[in-house]
Amino acid sequence: MTALYVISREYAEAVEKLSDLDLPPEVVEDTLESLSGDLEVKATNVAMFFRNLEATAAAIKEAEAQMAARRKALENRVARMKDYLLANMIVAGVQKIESPYFKLSVRDNPPAVEVYEPGLIPAEFMKQAPPPPAVVDKTAISVALKAGLEVPGCKLTRGQRLEVK
Repeated sequence: MTALYVISREYAEAVEKLSDLDLPPEVVEDTLESLSGDLEVKATNVAMFFRNLEATAAAIKEAEAQMAARRKALENRVARMKDYLLANMIVAGVQKIESPYFKLSVRDNPPAVEVYEPGLIPAEFMKQAPPPPAVVDKTAISVALKAGLEVPGCKLTRGQRLEVK
C-alpha cells in the first residue's frame, strides 16, 4: 500500500497540473475525487492507528497508577510491620535477635533537632530561599498584542492542529 505522504504529494501535484491545464470543471473534479479516495482511505487508516496507540497509552497510564498505588500500599505495610516489631522488641526488652537469615537489633538514632516553637528561633539559624525566577506571562502578552500594542521579543503566531471528533 502506498504511504500517506506519497498519496498527499501526488494529490498536490495533480491539483497543480490540473490547474495549469484548460480542462472542463467536471474532468478536474472527477480526477481529484478519484485521487482523494485513496487519500481519505489512507488518512482514515492512519487515524485509526493513532487512536489505537492513544488507547494503549491510556491503558498503560492506568496500569502505572494502579502499580504506584500498590507499591505505596506495600511500602506502608512494611513501615507498619517494622514499627510493630520495634515496639514489641522494646516492650520485651530484647535488643538483638539473630537468625540464619538476618540479624535484628534495636539501635538509637542520632540526635535530631525538634522545632516546637518556630517563632522563637533567632534569624541567624534561618535559611532564606532564593526568590523564584521570573516567568513569562503569555496570557498578558497575548492580550497586549491582540490590543495592538508592541511587546519587544514577542509576536502572535497561529499554528495548525489535527482535530479528531
